[in-house]
Amino acid sequence: MRPDTITRPPAEQRAALSFMSETPLEEIISEKAFAAELGERAASFFGLAAGLESSTQDWGRAVFFQLTSEADGLEAQLDDHGARYNRSFSFLRELVASLRGFSQAGFSMAHLERRLPTYGVGLAPREREQAQHDIEGSRKFLQHTARALLQAARLEAQALGVPLPAHAPGERLHADVGPRRMLPRNMGQEDLVDDEQKVAEVASKYLQACAMLEETGIHRILDEREREQWLGRHCSEVQARVYEATVHNLQSTYDTHVKNSPAEAADPRLPKLRGHLSGALHLLEAVTHMAHFVERHESGQRNEQLEARISAVVKRSEVREQTLNHLLHWAAVILKRGRPLAEDLLPSYTNLQVLEVELPASVSMHARPAALIVSIVNHFGTPVEMEVAGARCNAASILELLVAVGSHPNARRYVFHGDIKPLTDIKLLFEYAVGEKGMERLPPQLAYLRNDS
Repeated sequence: MRPDTITRPPAEQRAALSFMSETPLEEIISEKAFAAELGERAASFFGLAAGLESSTQDWGRAVFFQLTSEADGLEAQLDDHGARYNRSFSFLRELVASLRGFSQAGFSMAHLERRLPTYGVGLAPREREQAQHDIEGSRKFLQHTARALLQAARLEAQALGVPLPAHAPGERLHADVGPRRMLPRNMGQEDLVDDEQKVAEVASKYLQACAMLEETGIHRILDEREREQWLGRHCSEVQARVYEATVHNLQSTYDTHVKNSPAEAADPRLPKLRGHLSGALHLLEAVTHMAHFVERHESGQRNEQLEARISAVVKRSEVREQTLNHLLHWAAVILKRGRPLAEDLLPSYTNLQVLEVELPASVSMHARPAALIVSIVNHFGTPVEMEVAGARCNAASILELLVAVGSHPNARRYVFHGDIKPLTDIKLLFEYAVGEKGMERLPPQLAYLRNDS
């Protein structure tokens, strides 16, 4: 072949290459055309909206579930077409996104309203009656708010020229839904065969969850300004997600390792503790959605006119009142009423001992050995305290250990208080020079420390 010869692809390939090069990644659609397309694709959502607006019945789990599903699908449709950044459709998108969050919160409340009497939560009779009344009130508030958002969404869609169906979805509203089927939340957890050890871990972490909420000083506040200041300090969306995730992970640990185990069958205290976890979790789920709604409309990332229009549909002060005085209040109370159960369970499933150890010659206590001690304690999940020169600290906290060690740099003797299982491994760690002679020289019993390092 001569150097100046050009090999050309067949005609079919040239046509395909030409088509690919000329097809844009995005194409602008007119607002009128999008409105017509939206009417087709969102017929199910707006049909449901028509049915719910005309219904006077209380909403149960099935309604909130279906509404969440429909709103989620419509929100995705709007996002896929860039509605968030379009002057005409951005408000409709915000209404639908807000509706999805309030519907999810409503599902949690409708579930808790029905199931609270079966959870075995240790509330006094009058307290239980008040809790049931407030949970019902929260569910009705969420229903009222979702209905207002639905009505606003329908009116906005009509104004945009979206063709709306007049029919309702019929009997689908009354079909109940079962529990979500979820994989265990066990990332970072060791596989443990000892049921009693997992019970001890759940009881220990339950007490930590109680302390987390108690430290915030949750209490009902009637004054709107004072309530807003308190929530600003203690219940941002990030903080709300931490509260929810802490209890959710704890319940998942219980369901993975304790539920339907011989230990649960033999100990009636365990399902009662699980009931307290479930009650608090459903309330904290709703708290997260409420905090998200408030923060998404005061972040400054959306224009003021849009946020003012949302505020006209949902009163921020009412959302905040429900968040603190009903949802957070009862989450804290229900966890607190389960504290005696956890305190009673912990010694039943642990063998508390005292271990005195001394650092080997030529070895010092610093960050790496301290981290290995923390890994052992967290591996077993039960509380262990380290004592040095008469001062105690939480051996599960690397920060507390380093502060204690740094305050007594010349100390050679350490005392550990806790369950015999973590103490046995801590003793072994000290016998092997706290890992300072090489992690590969640690015995097989401590192999998990090599995996963690």
